[in-house]
Amino acid sequence: MSFGDPNNPYGQPPQQQPAPGYGYPQQTPPQQGYGYPAAPPVQQSYGDYPGGYPGGAPAEMPGITRAARIMLAVLAVVHVILAGFYGYALSQWDQTMADAGISNDSETQQFADLGKGVIVFMLGLAAVFAVLGLVLLLQYAKGGNGIRVCSIVYGSFAIVTGIFTIAAYGLGLIVLAVAILLIVFAAKRPTAEWFRRPRY
Repeated sequence: MSFGDPNNPYGQPPQQQPAPGYGYPQQTPPQQGYGYPAAPPVQQSYGDYPGGYPGGAPAEMPGITRAARIMLAVLAVVHVILAGFYGYALSQWDQTMADAGISNDSETQQFADLGKGVIVFMLGLAAVFAVLGLVLLLQYAKGGNGIRVCSIVYGSFAIVTGIFTIAAYGLGLIVLAVAILLIVFAAKRPTAEWFRRPRY
């Protein structure tokens, strides 16, 4: 008995290919290894960003995220300016009240002290917002999604600042516009992908 003998019951039967054109498609059979079909080709998705991470996360800060960072910087600078303005007003408060003749009357002095307290409160609030804005600004390059959420909340509070300063030579309108732009830019998908990117 030989391997090629067709009458050998233990030998491997000869394999015949079906004739082409009789119900079988004209294609080559898939490559198989050890009885298993070959794996399909792997397709890696790197998103819309060149040099990005798997899943579409950008490797460098998108333009819209940079715009949000600029808006945040503008709002932080505005709060620094407001803190300086309130500090100057506080330093001149007693002299202004003395020039107006209010310091001699006890009843009007109470209102003057109330006004001074309001200025102290506004100074502290502007200083806190300036510091928060600068901290958020410095975290844009390496921070997580919490920085993006805090930027949106910061922009929402900056709208209130814009409403309070709307009478200050149009400064309030600028603050309102910049705060709205910050919220919009920080809420966009590329910004969210930037802050959710994997960090190694």
